[in-house]
This record gives sequence, C-alpha cells and structure tokens, in this order.
Amino acid sequence: MKKQLPQPIIPQVLIGDLAEGNYCVTRVNNQVVFVENAAPGDIMDIHIIKKKRGYAIAAPLHLHTPSPVRTTPFCSHFGVCGGCQWQHVSYPAQLATKEQMVKDKLIHLGHINNPPVAQILAADPIQYYRNKLEYTFSTKRWLTKEEIQGHQPLDRQALGFHKPGYFDKVVEIQHCYLQGDPSNAIRLAVGQFAREQGMSFYDFHTHQGALRNLIIRTASTGEVMVIVQFGTAQEAEVEQMMQLIHTQFPQLTSLQYVINTKFNETFYDLPVHCYAGKPFITEVIDGLQWQIGPKSFFQTNSKQASVLYRTATNLADLQGHELVFDLYTGVGTIAHYLARKARQVVGIEMVEGAIQDAKTNAALNHLNNVSFYVGDMKDILQAAYVAAWGKPQVVVTDPPRAGMHADVIQQLLELEPEKIVYVSCNPATQARDIALLAAKYQLIQAQPIDMFPHTSHVENVALLVRKE
Repeated sequence: MKKQLPQPIIPQVLIGDLAEGNYCVTRVNNQVVFVENAAPGDIMDIHIIKKKRGYAIAAPLHLHTPSPVRTTPFCSHFGVCGGCQWQHVSYPAQLATKEQMVKDKLIHLGHINNPPVAQILAADPIQYYRNKLEYTFSTKRWLTKEEIQGHQPLDRQALGFHKPGYFDKVVEIQHCYLQGDPSNAIRLAVGQFAREQGMSFYDFHTHQGALRNLIIRTASTGEVMVIVQFGTAQEAEVEQMMQLIHTQFPQLTSLQYVINTKFNETFYDLPVHCYAGKPFITEVIDGLQWQIGPKSFFQTNSKQASVLYRTATNLADLQGHELVFDLYTGVGTIAHYLARKARQVVGIEMVEGAIQDAKTNAALNHLNNVSFYVGDMKDILQAAYVAAWGKPQVVVTDPPRAGMHADVIQQLLELEPEKIVYVSCNPATQARDIALLAAKYQLIQAQPIDMFPHTSHVENVALLVRKE
C-alpha cells in the first residue's frame, strides 16, 4: 500500500525569505511556516510535517514555479548530508540574506532603529574553502529509499558526515566540495583500505570499533595534517592504517593518531601521537605565521580569516600608543594582528592549550608586546588584573556563540575603554550584548563577513565607541 503523505497539503504557496538552517519562512493563513529546502520566491505545494506552538514545519511536495534565485546544487550529497544547505540558492541572494539577518538582529535584539550595517564582504572562493574537516566512521550508513526498498545485501559501514538528527547514522561521502586536494583522495583511500582489510568501523551503540574519526587539516602554505582517531583498535591495526596513509600520501606534513575509548569523539584531554612528519602545520596570513597542532583552534576559512582580522584591526584604528585587551583570544590570532599597531596587547583565554599556542606563535612572529593569560573572563577581568596593566583604551572581544557573560559586560562598562571591537559568529547574541552595552556605548559600524558560503552562518564585526 502506498504510504499516505502527512496532512494537510497546502497548494501554490509563495515561499518567503531564507531562514537559518535549511529553511525558508512563509505565512499561510496567518500562521508562520518554515519550509525545508525551498528557495525564496518559489511557488510550490507543501505539506505540514510538524506543528509547534506558534509555527509549523513543512516539506516541499511539488514545485510549480522555481524562484529566480534558485540554482542547481553542485554536490550530489546536497539535502542529505546536512552541509551546504543553501547550495540551491544563488550566491548573491545568500549574501543579501545574511546582510539582512545582521540588520534584523540589531533592530529586534539590539534595539537600534537604523543600524549602520556595511555591505557584506563576500567569500572567494565559495567552494573548497575550509581548512579543516572531520569525518566519522560508523556501522550505520544512512540508506536511501531505493536501497531500503531494493532488498539487496548492503554495506552498512560509512565514512563521512553525521546525518543531521541522528547520532549514529553517517552519510557516506563520495566527493566533498568543502576542502581542496588531497582531502577527498585521503578519505577515499582510507575507507577503501579499511574495507579491504576488514577493519571494524565504530559502533555508536556498543562503543566498539577500530576506526572512529578522520581529521584533515590544510593550510594555504600547502601543508597538510591528517589525524586518525582509533577506538578499540589493536596495535597492529593502528600500524597498518598509519603505514598505508604514510605510503600513499608521502607529501603529508604531519601524520598523527589518537587512541580514544571514551564515549565521545573529543580528544583534547588525550595524548596525540605523531607517526610521521612534524607535530604541526604552518599557516601564513598577511605576513604572520601560526603553528597549528592537532588540538589548535583556528578559523576554518583561512582566506576569509584574513578579511576578518584586517577588518577588526581597521575598526580598532590603533595609533601605536594604546593598551588593548583581547578577550577570548583563542590562539591569539587577532592579538598578533593588533600587536603590530598597538603599544601593548593582553590576550585572555580560558583554554590553557590555546594560550600555549598563542605564546608559541607570538615568539614565532617576534612579537614582544603581547602577553597571554589563562582564566575565565568573568573571573580574571577583575580590579587586581586591571590594576596590574592599567585601563585599556581598546577592547577586542571574540566570544563563543553564547556571547559574553553578563558579568563581563558589566566589567566592560566599568572599564570604560574608548572603543570596543566586537567580533561575533552569532549576530543574535552579539546584538543582545550590544543592547546591554548601550548605556555607555554607541554602535558606529557593523561589518558582516561571509565565512561559510552555502550556509546560514555569518560573522559580524561591530565597532562600539564610548558615548561622551
């Protein structure tokens, strides 16, 4: 019997704007409806698949008239793997949407009527732009409807990306357009060899399996790092796989592995073993260089990272006499940029490993006017710390997606720096924080930057100046 589609079906719906994730938003009979995998301006039949309080979620049923901004996705995995969710929308339309998203957040959450948002800075290239990808081994490959209905013996092992919404199911990836050569070749070779040798893939239910995770990091210098994360592998299996990669890809700068028998894939608390080459790769941007290790955080789009760091530096407009506090400094990338124009830069970060990287890279770049400290921002940014350094003229802050803690915002209001340059990967929490700073600070400029084409993510750099 043919499976009945969920009801109700709504015909001839004009689709509205792009929203976050893989949705467009529209309104039907005074109800907000988020439609999956639609393009703004499409006219299509949709069917409601889920109702929530105040809105509904729908899936496309039949496309009557395609939108002028609809385009053909370039990846065969589009709509399945969960990445690059806006491939079906032209890039200019993506940019316009992201710029409007920043404006909307500043209006509705920042309470700024006419926010000074500059034209978004586009990415180039918009394919093969990532310098880091993580692939997962799984015993539960995501199957297509045709495979499920085919009643043929199936290889259920997979090496690829987690299917959104499923912790154990992984989409087997044939070619990924996110990372350039030799990323695809390495993944395919590793997957083929593992199957030929009968090596076990990870089972997320039993937490058993020799092969768990494959991480590939690249740099604009051409250097490449590969990290294989093993689960319950035998020593011979580890040697077998590492030797295969080393032999087939002798050009690798760094080949490393981790033994992880925990219930999660994070390995920041585990030792990493360097099998061949150096324990790091080197990235060079705008004359500065960074050693990137297996646990290092670094912006995953190196070319746009240059745009981001130059934007933050330009908005800071340093004259050479300033003391700058760089909050949530990470591995110190922005701090290193600022140090070339400031009297002194002080970076603060709660991850000890990141601070070690920041210090190493400061020495590598011969920067003697930058210091780094480990600690939780709300705890370390206290009177004693400020007394030791003095009050900064400029504060640069680049918090995680959750934004700044309320205590940190209060401390900034008490510090009263002349300028705050706020770098954010989440314009919503940034706008919220800007509203909290509005008692003493005015937003002068917001500069959106597209770091991740074909996704809803947008970076924004805001300049706040103290009110007189």
